[in-house]
This record gives sequence, structure tokens and C-alpha cells, in this order.
Amino acid sequence: MSNYIEAINGKLVIELRYHNFNRVVEPHAYGISSKGHRILRCYQISGGSQSNEPQGWKLLTESEIVSAHLTGQSFVSPRAGYKRGDAAMTTILAQL
Repeated sequence: MSNYIEAINGKLVIELRYHNFNRVVEPHAYGISSKGHRILRCYQISGGSQSNEPQGWKLLTESEIVSAHLTGQSFVSPRAGYKRGDAAMTTILAQL
């Protein structure tokens, strides 16, 4: 999926493949890191992960996302613990 900005603005759930795990996430912020990588701050609601935590906050590097698509589901509001102005991003392209 190429438009994470649209997903954030529409509060649309994304299913993606990252580090050999399928994940379902609620995207909260998308931007550029200090190293110049495009990154996605999201709350994972299901799926696998290297940390063995199927739910929780994740920071994903866009270039490592193998595939992504909208699920047709949406979410109502930011998850508890979300903070605007993500410190991991030097440039924020979209945020809730």
C-alpha cells in the first residue's frame, strides 16, 4: 500500500507483512526518521512479531514492509498512550 497518509487521515486499519509476520495495525503517524527512513507508528491489534507481542505499539520501517492493504475496517480514535509529535520522526507527514 502506498498511501499511509490516507489510512491515517481516514482511520483505516491496514493488514501488512513485516519481518515475516502478518500484522493488522491501526496507523497513527507516518514520517521520516533522523536517518532519512520513512517510518510508520502504529498500534498492532493482531498478528505476529519478533518480540512475541501480538498487540501493542510498533514503529515500522516502510522499506521493510513487504505488502500492505486496507482491510475495510476503521477505528474511531487514537489508542491510549498515543502522543502527537512523534519524537522518532524528524518530519511528520501525517498524524492523528
